[in-house]
Amino acid sequence: MSDVQTWIKETVGSTPVVLFMKGTAQFPQCGFSGRAIQILKACGVQNIATVNVLDDPEVRQGIKDFSNWPTIPQLYVKGEFIGGSDIMDEMFASGELKTLIDA
Repeated sequence: MSDVQTWIKETVGSTPVVLFMKGTAQFPQCGFSGRAIQILKACGVQNIATVNVLDDPEVRQGIKDFSNWPTIPQLYVKGEFIGGSDIMDEMFASGELKTLIDA
């Protein structure tokens, strides 16, 4: 396992809610990342842990390889890959995402 893969595994395993995104929670750099932040805030997540994949090309590719998911943002809750903003949207609308985060 590469250093990046090890770092990603440790990050998602040690942080209850982490979003790999383009930009930051304060300044998202794409609409999908911005929507993901809005959803997490609406679910009551206070301190949203984010990783700006634009800061490091290795992390940007590494997270795609780690999850076998081609797009960013990517949400992890309690070490489990949830999906991107489209899946977050569906889970938020059904109440499933808040339930998962609160559990």
